[in-house]
Amino acid sequence: LGKHSGGNLAQVQHVVLILSGKGGVGKSTLTTELALALRHAGKKVGILDVDLCGPSIPRMLSVGKPEVHQCDSGWVPVYTDAQKSLALMSIGFLLEDPDEAVVWRGPKKTALIGQFVSDVAWGELDVLLVDTPPGTSDEHLAVLENLKKQHKVDGAILITTPQAVSTGDVRREITFCKKTGLRILGIVENMSGFVCPHCSVSTPICTHTHHLCWNAVLVANRSPVSFRLSSCALFHWTQSSV
Repeated sequence: LGKHSGGNLAQVQHVVLILSGKGGVGKSTLTTELALALRHAGKKVGILDVDLCGPSIPRMLSVGKPEVHQCDSGWVPVYTDAQKSLALMSIGFLLEDPDEAVVWRGPKKTALIGQFVSDVAWGELDVLLVDTPPGTSDEHLAVLENLKKQHKVDGAILITTPQAVSTGDVRREITFCKKTGLRILGIVENMSGFVCPHCSVSTPICTHTHHLCWNAVLVANRSPVSFRLSSCALFHWTQSSV
């Protein structure tokens, strides 16, 4: 898996997309948890945030607004630690005002995503996670097309919540993956229940997404709502697959 062809992704071993047709289901949260779990396992990890209109990764990892510097190979990613074990790139680092709205048409978004993929000097990484916006449109096609020019994409992890309005959109995301030849590594059902802070009993909020387990697509894990950040929902997958 993850053999490369060159460019700034030449030393990246694996590329995994985090997808969902629905917004607000926890893609950025899961991306953050997965990155931290991989780092805890001794891996060097990068996060590319291509949610241009709603970048969440800088806030999720409490990195503020550091300056993005240039080097001979392109943009230097923002590192969260002195060991440089977790590297980030997001449009959130490039905006002068964090409250500024990104009001761009498709071609401008596509151009910036192309720059993010080709011009960020990631260096050696075990895994590059790509946090995407909701939907199946310009941003998703742009990141896939640009990644495939330089690297094999290992697959996608799909995020859903139990309610029908979310699972319906995730079904369309599954169709998108099939049409683009993107392997589905698994589905995570987020917010699957509420964990009582007193007795730790988990109560289902909605019906679980058993009907999504079709055509060999696996619901990899269910992540209940808790008052503390849970362990990564896919930590067992990272240990066996990376």
